[in-house]
Amino acid sequence: MSYTKDDILRIAKEENVRFIRLQFTDLLGTIKNVEIPLSQLTKALDNKMMFDGSSIEGYVRIEESDMYLYPDLDTWVIFPWVTENRVARLICDVYMPDGTPFAGDPRGVLKRNLREAEAMGFTEMMVGPEPEFFLFRTDANGNPTEELNDQGGYFDLAPTDLGENCRREIVITLEEMGFEIEASHHEVAPGQHEIDFKYANALQAADQIQTFKLVVRTIARQHGLHATFMPKPLFGMNGSGMHCHQSLFQDGSNAFYDESDELGLSQVARHYMAGILRHARSMAAVTNPTVNSYKRLVPGYEAPVYVAWSASNRSPMVRIPASRGLSTRIEVRNPDPTANPYLALAVMLRAGLDGIDRQLNLPKPIDRNIYIMTEDERIDEGIPSLPGDLKEALHELLRDDVVVTALGEHATAHFYELKEIEWDMYRTQVHQWERDQYMTLY
Repeated sequence: MSYTKDDILRIAKEENVRFIRLQFTDLLGTIKNVEIPLSQLTKALDNKMMFDGSSIEGYVRIEESDMYLYPDLDTWVIFPWVTENRVARLICDVYMPDGTPFAGDPRGVLKRNLREAEAMGFTEMMVGPEPEFFLFRTDANGNPTEELNDQGGYFDLAPTDLGENCRREIVITLEEMGFEIEASHHEVAPGQHEIDFKYANALQAADQIQTFKLVVRTIARQHGLHATFMPKPLFGMNGSGMHCHQSLFQDGSNAFYDESDELGLSQVARHYMAGILRHARSMAAVTNPTVNSYKRLVPGYEAPVYVAWSASNRSPMVRIPASRGLSTRIEVRNPDPTANPYLALAVMLRAGLDGIDRQLNLPKPIDRNIYIMTEDERIDEGIPSLPGDLKEALHELLRDDVVVTALGEHATAHFYELKEIEWDMYRTQVHQWERDQYMTLY
Protein backbone atom coordinates (compact mmCIF):
# COMPACT_ATOMS: atom_id res chain seq x y z
CA MET A 1 0.00 0.00 0.00
CA SER A 2 1.23 3.51 -0.82
CA TYR A 3 1.20 6.28 1.78
CA THR A 4 1.89 10.00 1.78
CA LYS A 5 3.29 11.97 4.70
CA ASP A 6 -0.18 13.33 5.42
CA ASP A 7 -1.62 9.79 5.38
CA ILE A 8 0.89 8.63 7.97
CA LEU A 9 0.41 11.62 10.25
CA ARG A 10 -3.38 11.20 10.08
CA ILE A 11 -3.31 7.43 10.72
CA ALA A 12 -0.86 7.82 13.60
CA LYS A 13 -3.24 10.25 15.29
CA GLU A 14 -6.39 8.21 14.59
CA GLU A 15 -4.83 4.94 15.81
CA ASN A 16 -3.26 6.45 18.93
CA VAL A 17 0.29 5.65 17.84
CA ARG A 18 2.70 6.92 20.49
CA PHE A 19 6.04 5.60 19.25
CA ILE A 20 7.58 4.93 15.83
CA ARG A 21 10.49 2.59 15.16
CA LEU A 22 12.74 3.77 12.36
CA GLN A 23 14.09 0.39 11.26
CA PHE A 24 17.18 -0.48 9.22
CA THR A 25 19.47 -3.49 8.81
CA ASP A 26 23.20 -3.89 9.44
CA LEU A 27 25.57 -5.89 7.25
CA LEU A 28 25.06 -9.05 9.30
CA GLY A 29 21.32 -8.89 8.64
CA THR A 30 20.40 -7.81 12.17
CA ILE A 31 17.43 -5.46 12.46
CA LYS A 32 18.29 -2.15 14.13
CA ASN A 33 15.99 0.71 15.00
CA VAL A 34 15.81 4.20 16.41
CA GLU A 35 12.57 4.65 18.35
CA ILE A 36 11.05 8.11 18.39
CA PRO A 37 7.93 9.57 20.06
CA LEU A 38 5.04 10.75 17.94
CA SER A 39 6.17 14.35 18.39
CA GLN A 40 9.24 13.63 16.22
CA LEU A 41 7.38 11.89 13.39
CA THR A 42 7.21 14.97 11.14
CA LYS A 43 10.97 15.43 11.50
CA ALA A 44 11.54 11.78 10.58
CA LEU A 45 9.25 12.03 7.55
CA ASP A 46 11.32 15.00 6.37
CA ASN A 47 14.46 12.80 6.41
CA LYS A 48 16.02 14.78 9.25
CA MET A 49 16.49 12.00 11.80
CA MET A 50 20.19 11.44 12.52
CA PHE A 51 21.90 8.48 14.22
CA ASP A 52 25.43 7.35 15.10
CA GLY A 53 26.59 5.01 12.34
CA SER A 54 29.87 4.17 14.09
CA SER A 55 27.96 2.01 16.57
CA ILE A 56 26.57 -0.31 13.86
CA GLU A 57 28.43 -3.40 12.61
CA GLY A 58 30.08 -2.75 9.26
CA TYR A 59 29.09 0.88 9.01
CA VAL A 60 31.67 3.68 9.44
CA ARG A 61 34.50 4.94 11.62
CA ILE A 62 33.77 7.16 14.61
CA GLU A 63 35.16 10.25 12.86
CA GLU A 64 32.51 9.98 10.11
CA SER A 65 29.61 8.66 12.14
CA ASP A 66 26.72 11.04 11.45
CA MET A 67 24.14 9.37 9.21
CA TYR A 68 20.50 9.98 8.32
CA LEU A 69 17.48 7.68 8.12
CA TYR A 70 15.20 8.20 5.11
CA PRO A 71 11.90 6.37 5.77
CA ASP A 72 10.24 4.43 2.95
CA LEU A 73 6.66 5.61 3.42
CA ASP A 74 5.22 2.46 1.84
CA THR A 75 6.62 0.36 4.73
CA TRP A 76 4.44 2.06 7.35
CA VAL A 77 2.71 -0.49 9.57
CA ILE A 78 1.33 -0.53 13.10
CA PHE A 79 2.38 -3.48 15.27
CA PRO A 80 -0.84 -5.34 16.11
CA TRP A 81 0.54 -6.94 19.29
CA VAL A 82 0.84 -3.59 21.09
CA THR A 83 -2.63 -2.39 22.09
CA GLU A 84 -1.79 0.49 24.45
CA ASN A 85 0.64 3.29 23.59
CA ARG A 86 0.72 1.81 20.11
CA VAL A 87 3.93 1.36 18.13
CA ALA A 88 4.40 1.72 14.36
CA ARG A 89 7.31 0.97 12.06
CA LEU A 90 8.97 2.55 9.04
CA ILE A 91 11.82 0.82 7.19
CA CYS A 92 14.53 3.30 6.28
CA ASP A 93 17.34 3.77 3.81
CA VAL A 94 20.61 5.10 5.21
CA TYR A 95 22.11 8.29 3.79
CA MET A 96 25.24 10.33 4.35
CA PRO A 97 25.06 13.97 5.52
CA ASP A 98 25.71 15.18 1.96
CA GLY A 99 22.50 13.46 0.78
CA THR A 100 24.15 10.50 -0.97
CA PRO A 101 23.15 6.89 -0.22
CA PHE A 102 25.46 5.14 2.25
CA ALA A 103 27.46 2.45 0.39
CA GLY A 104 27.25 0.04 3.33
CA ASP A 105 23.45 0.08 3.66
CA PRO A 106 22.28 -3.42 2.63
CA ARG A 107 18.93 -2.09 1.42
CA GLY A 108 20.78 0.43 -0.71
CA VAL A 109 23.00 -2.34 -2.10
CA LEU A 110 19.92 -4.23 -3.31
CA LYS A 111 18.37 -1.09 -4.79
CA ARG A 112 21.58 -0.35 -6.71
CA ASN A 113 21.57 -3.85 -8.24
CA LEU A 114 17.89 -3.55 -9.12
CA ARG A 115 18.74 -0.38 -11.03
CA GLU A 116 21.36 -2.38 -12.95
CA ALA A 117 18.67 -4.91 -13.88
CA GLU A 118 16.35 -2.11 -14.98
CA ALA A 119 19.09 -0.68 -17.18
CA MET A 120 19.17 -4.09 -18.93
CA GLY A 121 15.42 -3.91 -19.51
CA PHE A 122 14.20 -5.94 -16.53
CA THR A 123 11.71 -3.79 -14.68
CA GLU A 124 11.19 -6.16 -11.75
CA MET A 125 12.82 -9.04 -9.95
CA MET A 126 10.06 -11.10 -8.32
CA VAL A 127 10.95 -13.20 -5.26
CA GLY A 128 9.07 -15.78 -3.20
CA PRO A 129 11.11 -16.63 -0.08
CA GLU A 130 10.51 -19.68 2.15
CA PRO A 131 12.22 -19.08 5.51
CA GLU A 132 12.04 -22.03 7.95
CA PHE A 133 12.47 -21.87 11.72
CA PHE A 134 12.56 -23.98 14.88
CA LEU A 135 10.55 -23.49 18.07
CA PHE A 136 12.18 -24.35 21.40
CA ARG A 137 10.71 -24.14 24.88
CA THR A 138 11.95 -21.41 27.20
CA ASP A 139 12.86 -21.75 30.87
CA ALA A 140 11.35 -19.90 33.84
CA ASN A 141 13.48 -16.86 33.02
CA GLY A 142 12.42 -16.78 29.38
CA ASN A 143 15.76 -18.06 28.09
CA PRO A 144 15.77 -20.66 25.30
CA THR A 145 16.36 -24.29 26.23
CA GLU A 146 17.32 -27.17 23.94
CA GLU A 147 13.90 -28.77 24.46
CA LEU A 148 11.80 -28.79 21.30
CA ASN A 149 8.17 -27.78 21.54
CA ASP A 150 6.94 -30.92 19.71
CA GLN A 151 7.97 -34.19 18.10
CA GLY A 152 6.02 -33.63 14.89
CA GLY A 153 7.11 -34.32 11.33
CA TYR A 154 6.34 -33.08 7.84
CA PHE A 155 2.76 -31.72 7.61
CA ASP A 156 1.82 -33.12 11.05
CA LEU A 157 -0.90 -31.37 13.05
CA ALA A 158 -2.08 -31.15 16.65
CA PRO A 159 -1.76 -32.88 19.05
CA THR A 160 1.56 -34.00 17.51
CA ASP A 161 2.35 -30.45 16.41
CA LEU A 162 2.16 -28.45 19.65
CA GLY A 163 3.34 -25.34 17.80
CA GLU A 164 0.16 -25.18 15.74
CA ASN A 165 -1.53 -22.51 17.89
CA CYS A 166 1.61 -20.39 17.91
CA ARG A 167 2.01 -20.77 14.16
CA ARG A 168 -1.65 -19.88 13.61
CA GLU A 169 -1.28 -16.68 15.65
CA ILE A 170 1.84 -15.78 13.68
CA VAL A 171 -0.18 -16.12 10.48
CA ILE A 172 -3.00 -13.94 11.83
CA THR A 173 -0.52 -11.27 12.93
CA LEU A 174 1.25 -11.29 9.57
CA GLU A 175 -2.07 -10.91 7.74
CA GLU A 176 -2.96 -7.95 9.95
CA MET A 177 0.33 -6.40 8.84
CA GLY A 178 -0.46 -6.82 5.15
CA PHE A 179 1.12 -10.18 4.32
CA GLU A 180 -0.73 -12.54 1.98
CA ILE A 181 -0.11 -15.95 3.52
CA GLU A 182 -0.30 -18.89 1.11
CA ALA A 183 0.36 -21.83 3.49
CA SER A 184 1.79 -22.81 6.86
CA HIS A 185 2.85 -26.24 8.02
CA HIS A 186 5.12 -28.33 10.19
CA GLU A 187 8.44 -29.10 8.51
CA VAL A 188 10.48 -32.34 8.44
CA ALA A 189 12.29 -32.03 11.78
CA PRO A 190 10.61 -31.97 15.20
CA GLY A 191 9.94 -28.38 16.23
CA GLN A 192 10.53 -27.08 12.70
CA HIS A 193 8.00 -24.90 10.86
CA GLU A 194 7.44 -23.04 7.61
CA ILE A 195 5.06 -20.22 6.70
CA ASP A 196 4.90 -19.26 3.02
CA PHE A 197 3.87 -15.78 1.94
CA LYS A 198 3.10 -14.50 -1.53
CA TYR A 199 5.91 -13.44 -3.83
CA ALA A 200 6.70 -9.74 -4.25
CA ASN A 201 9.23 -7.51 -5.93
CA ALA A 202 12.73 -8.07 -4.56
CA LEU A 203 12.88 -5.00 -2.30
CA GLN A 204 9.48 -5.69 -0.77
CA ALA A 205 10.37 -9.38 -0.37
CA ALA A 206 13.55 -8.52 1.54
CA ASP A 207 11.59 -6.10 3.75
CA GLN A 208 9.02 -8.84 4.35
CA ILE A 209 11.68 -11.36 5.39
CA GLN A 210 12.95 -8.97 8.06
CA THR A 211 9.41 -8.23 9.25
CA PHE A 212 8.58 -11.94 9.21
CA LYS A 213 11.50 -12.76 11.50
CA LEU A 214 10.46 -10.04 13.93
CA VAL A 215 6.86 -11.26 14.06
CA VAL A 216 7.79 -14.93 14.46
CA ARG A 217 10.13 -14.21 17.37
CA THR A 218 7.68 -11.85 19.05
CA ILE A 219 4.64 -14.15 18.89
CA ALA A 220 6.69 -17.22 19.86
CA ARG A 221 7.85 -15.42 23.00
CA GLN A 222 4.23 -14.76 23.95
CA HIS A 223 3.65 -18.54 23.79
CA GLY A 224 6.61 -19.34 26.02
CA LEU A 225 8.67 -20.44 23.03
CA HIS A 226 11.89 -19.29 21.43
CA ALA A 227 11.97 -19.08 17.63
CA THR A 228 15.34 -19.46 15.96
CA PHE A 229 16.32 -19.12 12.32
CA MET A 230 19.65 -20.81 13.02
CA PRO A 231 20.26 -23.16 10.05
CA LYS A 232 21.26 -26.24 12.05
CA PRO A 233 20.34 -26.02 15.74
CA LEU A 234 20.41 -29.81 16.30
CA PHE A 235 22.83 -32.46 15.11
CA GLY A 236 21.26 -35.36 13.23
CA MET A 237 18.15 -33.46 12.08
CA ASN A 238 17.25 -31.48 8.98
CA GLY A 239 18.31 -27.86 9.02
CA SER A 240 16.38 -24.70 8.15
CA GLY A 241 16.70 -23.18 4.70
CA MET A 242 15.30 -20.13 2.95
CA HIS A 243 14.60 -21.25 -0.61
CA CYS A 244 14.31 -18.23 -2.90
CA HIS A 245 11.95 -18.51 -5.89
CA GLN A 246 12.86 -15.79 -8.39
CA SER A 247 12.11 -14.47 -11.85
CA LEU A 248 12.63 -11.35 -13.93
CA PHE A 249 9.85 -9.32 -15.52
CA GLN A 250 9.84 -6.96 -18.49
CA ASP A 251 6.94 -4.51 -18.43
CA GLY A 252 4.55 -6.96 -16.82
CA SER A 253 5.63 -10.04 -18.78
CA ASN A 254 7.63 -12.87 -17.23
CA ALA A 255 10.99 -12.87 -19.04
CA PHE A 256 11.62 -16.45 -17.87
CA TYR A 257 8.69 -17.95 -19.81
CA ASP A 258 8.74 -19.25 -23.38
CA GLU A 259 5.75 -21.39 -24.36
CA SER A 260 7.63 -22.81 -27.34
CA ASP A 261 10.39 -24.27 -25.18
CA GLU A 262 10.20 -27.90 -24.06
CA LEU A 263 10.43 -26.85 -20.39
CA GLY A 264 8.69 -23.51 -20.90
CA LEU A 265 11.95 -21.67 -20.14
CA SER A 266 13.20 -18.71 -22.13
CA GLN A 267 16.81 -18.16 -23.08
CA VAL A 268 16.83 -15.36 -20.50
CA ALA A 269 15.90 -17.88 -17.81
CA ARG A 270 18.56 -20.33 -18.98
CA HIS A 271 21.30 -17.69 -19.06
CA TYR A 272 20.18 -16.35 -15.66
CA MET A 273 20.31 -19.84 -14.18
CA ALA A 274 23.74 -20.42 -15.74
CA GLY A 275 24.94 -17.27 -13.95
CA ILE A 276 23.56 -18.48 -10.63
CA LEU A 277 25.37 -21.81 -11.03
CA ARG A 278 28.60 -20.16 -12.23
CA HIS A 279 28.79 -17.91 -9.15
CA ALA A 280 27.19 -20.23 -6.57
CA ARG A 281 30.38 -21.02 -4.68
CA SER A 282 31.34 -17.34 -4.55
CA MET A 283 27.89 -16.27 -3.34
CA ALA A 284 27.82 -18.82 -0.53
CA ALA A 285 29.46 -16.51 2.00
CA VAL A 286 26.48 -14.18 1.52
CA THR A 287 23.64 -16.70 1.04
CA ASN A 288 25.03 -18.95 3.82
CA PRO A 289 26.91 -16.49 5.99
CA THR A 290 27.50 -18.21 9.34
CA VAL A 291 29.71 -20.97 10.70
CA ASN A 292 26.53 -22.91 11.43
CA SER A 293 25.30 -22.54 7.83
CA TYR A 294 27.76 -25.22 6.74
CA LYS A 295 26.50 -27.69 9.34
CA ARG A 296 23.27 -27.65 7.31
CA LEU A 297 25.00 -27.97 3.95
CA VAL A 298 26.06 -31.60 4.35
CA PRO A 299 24.79 -34.66 2.45
CA GLY A 300 22.03 -36.75 3.99
CA TYR A 301 19.55 -34.13 5.21
CA GLU A 302 17.94 -33.00 1.94
CA ALA A 303 20.24 -29.97 1.88
CA PRO A 304 21.20 -28.56 -1.56
CA VAL A 305 24.94 -29.19 -1.41
CA TYR A 306 25.53 -29.77 -5.13
CA VAL A 307 25.75 -27.01 -7.76
CA ALA A 308 23.40 -28.32 -10.44
CA TRP A 309 19.83 -27.84 -11.69
CA SER A 310 16.80 -29.92 -12.57
CA ALA A 311 13.12 -29.62 -13.38
CA SER A 312 12.32 -33.04 -11.97
CA ASN A 313 14.07 -33.59 -8.63
CA ARG A 314 15.02 -31.67 -5.50
CA SER A 315 18.57 -32.87 -4.94
CA PRO A 316 20.29 -30.12 -7.02
CA MET A 317 20.83 -26.58 -5.74
CA VAL A 318 18.46 -25.07 -8.34
CA ARG A 319 15.03 -26.48 -9.16
CA ILE A 320 12.41 -25.48 -11.71
CA PRO A 321 8.91 -25.61 -10.16
CA ALA A 322 6.11 -26.92 -12.38
CA SER A 323 4.12 -23.68 -12.74
CA ARG A 324 4.38 -21.82 -16.05
CA GLY A 325 3.22 -18.56 -17.57
CA LEU A 326 3.50 -15.64 -15.15
CA SER A 327 4.55 -18.12 -12.44
CA THR A 328 7.59 -19.47 -14.32
CA ARG A 329 10.53 -19.21 -11.97
CA ILE A 330 13.67 -20.84 -10.65
CA GLU A 331 14.06 -21.96 -7.04
CA VAL A 332 17.51 -21.40 -5.53
CA ARG A 333 17.58 -23.76 -2.56
CA ASN A 334 20.88 -23.21 -0.77
CA PRO A 335 20.26 -19.86 1.02
CA ASP A 336 19.41 -20.07 4.70
CA PRO A 337 17.53 -17.62 6.94
CA THR A 338 20.68 -16.22 8.58
CA ALA A 339 21.43 -14.52 5.26
CA ASN A 340 20.99 -10.78 5.08
CA PRO A 341 18.06 -10.83 2.61
CA TYR A 342 19.07 -7.57 0.91
CA LEU A 343 22.61 -8.77 0.23
CA ALA A 344 21.57 -12.31 -0.69
CA LEU A 345 19.06 -11.12 -3.29
CA ALA A 346 21.56 -8.57 -4.59
CA VAL A 347 24.28 -11.16 -5.28
CA MET A 348 21.85 -13.68 -6.79
CA LEU A 349 20.42 -11.01 -9.07
CA ARG A 350 23.87 -9.83 -10.17
CA ALA A 351 25.01 -13.41 -10.80
CA GLY A 352 21.95 -14.03 -12.96
CA LEU A 353 22.43 -10.77 -14.84
CA ASP A 354 26.04 -11.75 -15.53
CA GLY A 355 24.75 -14.97 -17.07
CA ILE A 356 22.36 -12.99 -19.27
CA ASP A 357 24.92 -10.36 -20.21
CA ARG A 358 27.55 -12.94 -21.20
CA GLN A 359 24.97 -15.43 -22.51
CA LEU A 360 26.47 -18.20 -20.39
CA ASN A 361 25.57 -21.71 -21.47
CA LEU A 362 23.43 -23.67 -19.06
CA PRO A 363 24.87 -27.12 -18.29
CA LYS A 364 22.63 -30.11 -18.84
CA PRO A 365 20.06 -30.84 -16.10
CA ILE A 366 20.82 -33.50 -13.51
CA ASP A 367 17.67 -35.56 -13.20
CA ARG A 368 19.18 -38.31 -11.06
CA ASN A 369 19.26 -38.24 -7.26
CA ILE A 370 22.64 -36.61 -6.65
CA TYR A 371 22.59 -37.68 -2.99
CA ILE A 372 23.16 -41.32 -3.98
CA MET A 373 25.78 -40.64 -6.65
CA THR A 374 29.41 -41.48 -5.92
CA GLU A 375 32.07 -38.79 -5.93
CA ASP A 376 33.45 -40.14 -9.21
CA GLU A 377 29.98 -39.99 -10.76
CA ARG A 378 29.59 -36.38 -9.66
CA ILE A 379 32.99 -35.51 -11.12
CA ASP A 380 32.07 -37.20 -14.40
CA GLU A 381 28.83 -35.17 -14.51
CA GLY A 382 30.71 -31.95 -13.72
CA ILE A 383 28.81 -31.31 -10.47
CA PRO A 384 30.78 -29.17 -7.99
CA SER A 385 29.89 -28.82 -4.32
CA LEU A 386 29.26 -25.67 -2.34
CA PRO A 387 32.07 -24.64 0.06
CA GLY A 388 32.53 -26.91 3.07
CA ASP A 389 32.88 -24.15 5.65
CA LEU A 390 32.75 -20.39 6.09
CA LYS A 391 36.50 -19.97 5.62
CA GLU A 392 36.38 -21.61 2.18
CA ALA A 393 33.31 -19.55 1.28
CA LEU A 394 35.08 -16.30 2.19
CA HIS A 395 38.04 -17.31 0.03
CA GLU A 396 35.70 -17.93 -2.91
CA LEU A 397 33.93 -14.60 -2.36
CA LEU A 398 37.03 -12.48 -2.90
CA ARG A 399 37.93 -14.38 -6.08
CA ASP A 400 34.72 -13.34 -7.86
CA ASP A 401 34.57 -9.82 -9.29
CA VAL A 402 30.86 -10.15 -10.10
CA VAL A 403 29.86 -10.85 -6.50
CA VAL A 404 32.25 -8.22 -5.15
CA THR A 405 30.78 -5.66 -7.57
CA ALA A 406 27.27 -6.60 -6.46
CA LEU A 407 28.16 -5.87 -2.85
CA GLY A 408 30.34 -2.86 -3.56
CA GLU A 409 33.79 -2.12 -2.16
CA HIS A 410 32.65 -0.86 1.25
CA ALA A 411 30.19 -3.68 1.97
CA THR A 412 32.60 -6.35 0.73
CA ALA A 413 35.49 -5.14 2.89
CA HIS A 414 33.45 -4.77 6.07
CA PHE A 415 31.43 -7.97 5.55
CA TYR A 416 34.61 -9.95 4.94
CA GLU A 417 36.28 -8.48 8.04
CA LEU A 418 33.31 -9.30 10.27
CA LYS A 419 33.08 -12.85 8.95
CA GLU A 420 36.83 -13.45 9.31
CA ILE A 421 36.48 -12.48 12.97
CA GLU A 422 33.53 -14.87 13.33
CA TRP A 423 35.51 -17.72 11.74
CA ASP A 424 38.57 -17.06 13.90
CA MET A 425 36.46 -17.02 17.08
CA TYR A 426 34.96 -20.37 16.08
CA ARG A 427 38.32 -21.83 15.03
CA THR A 428 40.04 -20.99 18.32
CA GLN A 429 37.15 -21.96 20.61
CA VAL A 430 37.34 -25.30 22.44
CA HIS A 431 34.06 -27.11 21.80
CA GLN A 432 32.29 -29.73 23.89
CA TRP A 433 32.85 -32.34 21.17
CA GLU A 434 36.63 -31.95 21.64
CA ARG A 435 36.38 -32.43 25.39
CA ASP A 436 34.16 -35.48 24.94
CA GLN A 437 36.53 -36.91 22.33
CA TYR A 438 39.96 -36.19 23.81
CA MET A 439 39.75 -35.49 27.55
CA THR A 440 39.92 -39.13 28.64
CA LEU A 441 41.54 -40.60 25.53
CA TYR A 442 44.69 -38.50 25.97
